[in-house]
Amino acid sequence: MKNPKRYTITAALPYTNGPIHIGHLSGVYIPADIYTRYLKLNDKDVLFVCGSDEHGVPITIKAKKEGVTPQDVVDKYNHIIKESFKDFGIQFDNYSRTSAEVHHETATEFFESMHEQDKFIEETTEQLYDPKAKQFLADRFVTGTCPKCGNEEAYGDQCEKCGTSLNANDLINPKSTLTDAKPVLKSTKHWFLPLDQYDAWLKDWIVKGHKDDWKPNVYGQCKSWIDEGLRPRAVTRDLDWGIPVPVEGGDGKVLYVWFDAPIGYISASKEWAKRENKSWEPYWKDEDTKLVHFIGKDNIVFHCIIFPVMLKAEGSYILPDNVPANEFLNLEGQKLSTSKNWAVWLHEYLEEFPNQQDILRYVLTANAPETKDNDFTWKDFQTRNNSELVGIFGNFINRVVVLTDKYYEGIIPEKSELSEVDLEALKELQKSTEDIAVSIEKYRFREAQAKMMNIARIGNKYLADEEPWKLQKTDPKRTKTIMYVALQIAAGLAIISEPFLPFSSAKLKKMLNFEALEKTLLWKDIADKKEFLPKGHQIGKAELLFSKIEDETIEKQLQKLEQTKEDNKEKTYAPVKEEITFDDFSKLDIRVGKIVSAEKMPKAKKLLILKVDIGHETRTIVSGIAEHYKAEEIIGKRVSVVVNLKPIKLRGTLSEGMILMGDNGKNLSFVSPENELDAGSQIS
Repeated sequence: MKNPKRYTITAALPYTNGPIHIGHLSGVYIPADIYTRYLKLNDKDVLFVCGSDEHGVPITIKAKKEGVTPQDVVDKYNHIIKESFKDFGIQFDNYSRTSAEVHHETATEFFESMHEQDKFIEETTEQLYDPKAKQFLADRFVTGTCPKCGNEEAYGDQCEKCGTSLNANDLINPKSTLTDAKPVLKSTKHWFLPLDQYDAWLKDWIVKGHKDDWKPNVYGQCKSWIDEGLRPRAVTRDLDWGIPVPVEGGDGKVLYVWFDAPIGYISASKEWAKRENKSWEPYWKDEDTKLVHFIGKDNIVFHCIIFPVMLKAEGSYILPDNVPANEFLNLEGQKLSTSKNWAVWLHEYLEEFPNQQDILRYVLTANAPETKDNDFTWKDFQTRNNSELVGIFGNFINRVVVLTDKYYEGIIPEKSELSEVDLEALKELQKSTEDIAVSIEKYRFREAQAKMMNIARIGNKYLADEEPWKLQKTDPKRTKTIMYVALQIAAGLAIISEPFLPFSSAKLKKMLNFEALEKTLLWKDIADKKEFLPKGHQIGKAELLFSKIEDETIEKQLQKLEQTKEDNKEKTYAPVKEEITFDDFSKLDIRVGKIVSAEKMPKAKKLLILKVDIGHETRTIVSGIAEHYKAEEIIGKRVSVVVNLKPIKLRGTLSEGMILMGDNGKNLSFVSPENELDAGSQIS
């Protein structure tokens, strides 16, 4: 769409069953924020909305696990998520929740409107039912084997490994996540959205209409789904958590979360409009509005097929112009996993890297999974910060501001006639700004940020080539011109960097005293080749925009992940030995012993020679624990000893018993009596 009157930008509603991590930020929210900030810097009419998705089955699963109500869960995580977005500078015009009254009203009205127009079909179907829990199983309450790729941990609505959209009945060997029971089929009535009736329209709208402007991953997944043949999709579920089905026969049923959730964009817009005393309808019903959904690849089908069909069926809404979905981000070569804690959580990042949000924003954009899955590593995080943000961007700004303060007490000097080199530097600033705009409007944010950083490189090269620090004594007039040009590049960077590095941009604008300028500088002012900082303008003192990250800081993060790996390792247990009778067990004489001395066995890596008091006598016992305990630290320790074991010589020393040890596969530990029983006390 060329020259729209306004823009409606949405970012996928996060589930409020846990905090958000770098995968969410990289895949959805930073790209959406970059795009929105860019549009607003161009003085466009933009509405940017999001909100917490509080009716998903994962929330009810979380509540059951924690022994609390779903409302407790959503209240807790809505706060954490909202604060994380705020902390990272994601500037929503409104962040709502699907538990809000305005959302319940909007979703109810939307369903009723479609129902009145006979846009649904009603069917009684066989649904999976848990006989132990005595309830129907919504999609995420079922796991099983994906019929397409064989993933044994696919959910009832989607396989997260291959991305295939599923129905619970499609799964092979399904099981209930509530009780692990094998579900049975039971009849229940639901309302379905007949996607198959929109097959021709979708082929015309997507396959023909968006082949060239949608990202290949988005277009390809949609075309594949359409080519496989569309089937009716249930829009109601047998649950007690969600928006009640508002028509006759809907008792005990709620709207399916993927019907309810995208309507959350509309209800969030209504909430914003009421607060701002504006009308929400132009942003959703005016054909001159450009609607863009930012999502991850696991939501493509829902935003490109199901929601557009809903909008088309209802009849009064515009359709999305673009859905620039990203692929997935991995962490240190492994898939991000919330259940295994394999993630960098945003609220935890800020505890360990306070006031360094822009570093993470920058690195996540530089590695954005725009066309394929990509990887976040802590070493790359360190390198990009130290080499690019500190070494290029920060270095240029610091040199310009320090020299301006040193030579002119922070006052912008008067330029003389600009040389060809000066004009070329300013021309490169303007050309780069135009190129960045093209990249952003094509949703190539990684490319756009790289071009932004290149402007800092241009500034550094300009200073290095012109060497004002050498000319100050011999040609102060020329030095003033050089510094004037360098300051204009710095001011241009302050504007251009805002979508990517909003906190650093604000800091730089303060350093350059933008508040004292006559007007607010916008993106278009660079393209218009206007002067940013006029002669005589007073700037502030230099501050470091970015700080170097040391090796020990990164090592700490890597060790944290290593510990997570250890925590996630599946425990293996030795097989249970052959059964014995009680009479067999009763033959063992186990007593409390007290270690009175210990020394290493000569030339033996694993053996300690122990003297153990067992009450009526002190015995010598050879034990293979030298790799787990030092001799001096176990003297006085109470242990469990098998005292009627036949003595055996080990390396020339007679061992008169055996000390019982626990073995978890990694460490040995004494099996000690809980209370300090006297040596010789019998254990039975």
